[in-house]
Amino acid sequence: MRLSVYFTPVGLTQQDVAGRPVLVVDVLRGGTTIVAALGNGARAVLPASGADDAIRLSKNLERDGLLLVGEQGFRPIEGFDAGNSPLEMTSEKVDGMTVIITTTNGTQALLATDHGGPVFVGAGTNFSAAAAAARAAFEQTGELIILCAGNERRFALEDAYVAGRFARAILPSRARGVEINDAAIAAQQLVRRYGEKWKVALSASSVARKLKELGMGGDVVAASEIDKFDIVPQYAERQVKL
Repeated sequence: MRLSVYFTPVGLTQQDVAGRPVLVVDVLRGGTTIVAALGNGARAVLPASGADDAIRLSKNLERDGLLLVGEQGFRPIEGFDAGNSPLEMTSEKVDGMTVIITTTNGTQALLATDHGGPVFVGAGTNFSAAAAAARAAFEQTGELIILCAGNERRFALEDAYVAGRFARAILPSRARGVEINDAAIAAQQLVRRYGEKWKVALSASSVARKLKELGMGGDVVAASEIDKFDIVPQYAERQVKL
């Protein structure tokens, strides 16, 4: 059995993910926003590689049942219906809607897993449900990749911490015969550093500090609401559904 953590999609190849289960983590904020959208009634979430790609995708769908969501440089994209914020994914806004989302990091990570299967979206807000699904896939196939979105192709503390939490929840208590890579070891060391203090770990990251500077600290608090949703978003054929 083998569990691997990747701190960013950089260097991850189609061959690495082909036919393997993947758990994608982008806690601040793309993954948390996707969980909130589906948890509050969205029909599906379609990740886009950028604003132009999102607009192109929207042209193939009925505008009345569609929301364009995303950010560039942390800020909402002009002309879009909402930013990349879980707080904006209210049931009043998303129930019954198809959400097209583009983000700096999270959607890029999802698109990097096109050849994986199954591919789950995990966050603090659906931690237990996502961990159970990933554990079942790991036990069935003997393999699992935990892919962190990172921050602009670089290491992100918040994603690495959450990856470590998932790794500890998924690995058997006696992990004899299980191969784990160095990133998985390092992620679990972060858990030893911060323990159960989700909000402290997330708030310590540079992304959280930037969000707070921009007046978006509420998104960090929302991302720290553990197990708010009992759902497992799954990515396949360029869309995320329950």
